[in-house]
Amino acid sequence: MVKHRAFDTTATPPLADLLVVDLSRLVAGNMVSLQLADHGAEVIKIEDPTTGDPLRAWRTEGHSLHWKVYARNKKSLALDVRNPAGLALLGDLIARADVLIENFRPGTLETMGLAPATLHACNPRLIIVRISGFGQTGPYRTRPGFGTLVEGMSGFAAMNGFADRPPVLPPLALADMIAGLYGAYAVMIARREVERGNPGQVIDLPLLDPLISILGPQAEIWRTSGQLPERTASRSNTTSPRNVFQTRDGRYIAISASIQAMAERLLRLIGREDMITDPRFATNTARVANAEACEAPIAAFIAARDCDDVLAIFDKAGITAAPVYDIDQLVADPHVIAREILVDLPDDDLGQVMMHNVVPRLSATPGAIRTPAPRLGQHTREILAMLGRDAAGIEALFAAGAVAGEPPG
Repeated sequence: MVKHRAFDTTATPPLADLLVVDLSRLVAGNMVSLQLADHGAEVIKIEDPTTGDPLRAWRTEGHSLHWKVYARNKKSLALDVRNPAGLALLGDLIARADVLIENFRPGTLETMGLAPATLHACNPRLIIVRISGFGQTGPYRTRPGFGTLVEGMSGFAAMNGFADRPPVLPPLALADMIAGLYGAYAVMIARREVERGNPGQVIDLPLLDPLISILGPQAEIWRTSGQLPERTASRSNTTSPRNVFQTRDGRYIAISASIQAMAERLLRLIGREDMITDPRFATNTARVANAEACEAPIAAFIAARDCDDVLAIFDKAGITAAPVYDIDQLVADPHVIAREILVDLPDDDLGQVMMHNVVPRLSATPGAIRTPAPRLGQHTREILAMLGRDAAGIEALFAAGAVAGEPPG
């Protein structure tokens, strides 16, 4: 069973001195700030007082599970930035911040009177992360840029799926997630420069560029060969054998024999040592060109046996193979349980919420899950007090509609 964990409210991970103001919505910005929050940064989510972050509206059985996972370790300030008093409060907060994250359409920050040059004039050390679909420059800069559009345009979808079927988009916010990881990494680079005494800078973080980067040398492969990559389902255009194979009991096993010694070991194991010297299969290049014929005896060997038996045989022989899990099988896996890759945390609505643990793991200064995802405006009064507003001033801001949140006490 996945282990139950309490929130580690006393943890002080290494980014505890970092104040992050997160103006973004949905996935990419929340992914940037999640990485920072998990390692100690104080992240203040600026949310619309009426609806909150749109991620709250992604519901399963009536529960905002995406929000519960990606907003952990953060604080919520319900602030109307269209209200002059609310915009002034935002300016006060940014003046104290180390990092600002926003994902408005390029140019919006400028129309709000918050252009980077203006912000740096009052806070020279500020690191500004500007997330967009296509970047702050270029002919597509003003286009709305959801991850789905980028996943299609990047070349990723065209490579994904079966050759005789339409391109396949990923079933999760892949472009946003990758951009979020790049963004957190970029913040740390920029922060290092600030620590050296240099000013803060702007991080131009589109969704398109990071996704293209993970395609590796595909552009040069096309230019060198003149050929577009074919959709090969679970096969690879670069190594063979590599695929998923069905077992006798209807389960699946993934195999990647991506080095010559592993491919030869696998062929010997299934009783086809003759294929090692066959010109069609003797080298990796030959196996890729004849992937279907190469995989046929492997598929037959696996199809004649149950999944657990195949995995035991492969494990004993040192073959690189693994089961293809559904989520329920993943949760029950002993390795996942032993390493606490997934953990249950207390939740007011569900009792427990299962989520991924902090990634990556640092030996001396590990991150921690310190607090649950906040209720909308849960920390409004606390943050206003931190900005120096007294009780009367705070109530005046509530009365003016500049902020929203929970009642005092």
